[in-house]
Amino acid sequence: MPAFKKRKVSHGKKDLPADQKKAQDEAKVKTPKTFKELGVIPQLCKACDALGYKAPTAIQADSRKITAFALPILQALMDKPQPLLGLVLTSTREPAYQSSEVFEALDSKVSVRTVVLVEGLDMVPQSIAIGKRPHMVIATPGRLLDHFENTKSFSLRTLKYLVMGEADRLLNMDFGPIINETPKRASLNNPLRVSVSSDKYQTVATLLQYYQFIPHKHKDLYLIWLLNEHVEQSSSGFGAIALHGQLSQSARLGALGKFRVASRGLDMPYIDLVLCYDLSDDSKIHVHRIRRTARAGKSGKAVSFVTQYDVEVWLRVEKALDKKLPEYKVEKKEVQILSDRVSEAQRQAITELKDMDKKKGGKGSSLTARKPRYGGKRGRDHMDQEEG
Repeated sequence: MPAFKKRKVSHGKKDLPADQKKAQDEAKVKTPKTFKELGVIPQLCKACDALGYKAPTAIQADSRKITAFALPILQALMDKPQPLLGLVLTSTREPAYQSSEVFEALDSKVSVRTVVLVEGLDMVPQSIAIGKRPHMVIATPGRLLDHFENTKSFSLRTLKYLVMGEADRLLNMDFGPIINETPKRASLNNPLRVSVSSDKYQTVATLLQYYQFIPHKHKDLYLIWLLNEHVEQSSSGFGAIALHGQLSQSARLGALGKFRVASRGLDMPYIDLVLCYDLSDDSKIHVHRIRRTARAGKSGKAVSFVTQYDVEVWLRVEKALDKKLPEYKVEKKEVQILSDRVSEAQRQAITELKDMDKKKGGKGSSLTARKPRYGGKRGRDHMDQEEG
């Protein structure tokens, strides 16, 4: 594909050359209005309609993003069913399960068989599922490599579709061993390259970003104050769930299910506020986190806590974003009113956590780190990132 020179185009109508304006107008006319116009077969069109997808959109999020690559794969399966047709790689576990749910929700005629290969779960049931020759494999890289090396007859020689979710994150991981398992030479027939944005740190205009400079010892205090400002609080406090890398996989999925139940569907409920309690040293990870809000054309707000120890990290974030972000203004006197209540809640929480750790400190504890299963080793679970 020839390289195109970048040129600066202003947003004024008169600045666009006539040929470019004509091309834009033609593109608008040719934009498909229905899934049928995209070439999707009637059975899958009905499945999309049942899921509430009335028309294709330019930008997808959540399950719509998965649907965008699931539809052509399912259509190929309907045309010619065959095992191990497609592989979906995700950097974390939860998107793997969501991808499987989307394939199953769209499936109406093929009875598509999927297997999810993620760390944190026993490999034996996964190996049995592989032996049943599924149509789709959905996996995280570390666990996929474990099965390459330990599951007999597991091969992707018949693979025709490879989907890499959040490819930039995948390729930043210890991905070399996976690449070595792929054919040394491969070619594409009529490859199509689509580039939406080359800016790794780009955020949408509807995302309002702020920082709040606070003393490290008062982070919990400001957290509660901000939640009071943005969330409707009941007399019993805030409803919350924990989701972190120390949870067992079943506990993680249970927590996600509780959070997602409000949407009554495959997607997370709409998130209008993201609070970055701790800053990531990697600016790309920071941007990935705040993109949880302001999705699918909606507006959202992200507030990052910056303490006296985070100034250098925050300056790197602003440099990556190529802009100075405004400070989120607060009345310190209003915040201090909550000081006694927050301190007491902290003491109670610490006491309860210690008690829970004593009671559940054995195998399967949600408060202790997952222990190695296979010969005292952690396998390659460490390759698979936690949800950031």
